[in-house]
Amino acid sequence: MKIMVAMSGGVDSSVVAHKLKEEGHELIGVMMKLWVDPLAPEVRRMLPTKCCSIEHINRARSVCESLEIPFYVMNLEEAFKTEVVDPFLDDYRAGKTPNPCINCNRDLKFGRLLDKMKELGCAKLATGHYANVTKDDDGVFHLYEATDLTKDQSYYLYGLSQEQLSKVIFPLGKLQKTETFELAEMYAIPMNSDYRESQDLCFFPEKEPTAFLKRYITDMKEGDIKLEDGSTVGQHKGLPLYTIGQRRGLGIGGLKIPLHVVRKDMTSNTVFVAPNGDDQTSELKAENLKWVHSGIDEDQEHECIARISSHGERSKGVCIHDGKTLTFRFSKAIRGIAAGQSIVLYSGDEILGGGVISFSL
Repeated sequence: MKIMVAMSGGVDSSVVAHKLKEEGHELIGVMMKLWVDPLAPEVRRMLPTKCCSIEHINRARSVCESLEIPFYVMNLEEAFKTEVVDPFLDDYRAGKTPNPCINCNRDLKFGRLLDKMKELGCAKLATGHYANVTKDDDGVFHLYEATDLTKDQSYYLYGLSQEQLSKVIFPLGKLQKTETFELAEMYAIPMNSDYRESQDLCFFPEKEPTAFLKRYITDMKEGDIKLEDGSTVGQHKGLPLYTIGQRRGLGIGGLKIPLHVVRKDMTSNTVFVAPNGDDQTSELKAENLKWVHSGIDEDQEHECIARISSHGERSKGVCIHDGKTLTFRFSKAIRGIAAGQSIVLYSGDEILGGGVISFSL
């Protein structure tokens, strides 16, 4: 089979290429060149800890050369900036907490790359994602968690369509990460101290987005940090720099009880904080719904499991949707839910679909 392999320069995609070559497939390696923050400090911009750096491109090219397969670099800088980075900044300006990796997977990795796959005459696109896809007797594709739940990436893939799932393969989905490392050693893939796995938020060099947000949202204004009773306990440095559930870096030390962010009021430019337990959410609403297949009927309650982050707590509850808006009621209230995050629904280890959180109670 002729397969296009999405290369990243990391261990996972390198193992995928070796594994598929060993199985006798005809391969083409392709890597995305994404937008790099031009305002980031030069020395940090060159760090090889993020995907799509020059270091990673060179490593991916080296792997393909060793396997004697073609290697191409797709320049997706403009598309990445427009479809991933700009919406990320817009959401933060609006007081939300977005997950740009979901847009990147849906629109670029399994959008633009699939287009390239067809252009090159390949039958499938293989990636190093830890997830599993099956096809049932009726020809319907199902998406499942990876065998190694510590590396599972199915959360980010809930937005993939049946057409997209029909064209992808995840050769690492049933492996433990330790097994991937064993294969890397067997294939003599270098894993020295600077050969690091790519990180999710790849378009800024820092670990947290604070510095990046300061570089691009230049009209942030300071304001009050208040308790729900209206008393002021501190000053914030700009609403986009604070997220729901945040406890550190609030600048309100000295109080007898620890506080965390429970909501942000864009109109009054105020951050509200409360003690643990005072922001329990029992119900949320989500929009921009995506379903892996048509197994969720409208206007009918379904018991399922929800996740608000890729490796977050699995929460039981009941969902119902009308095709546009989903309501999820938690069996046990949880905290730290923010508008802009994605809720992903599971039945056992199968991903049903999800949406973007718009409101919580």
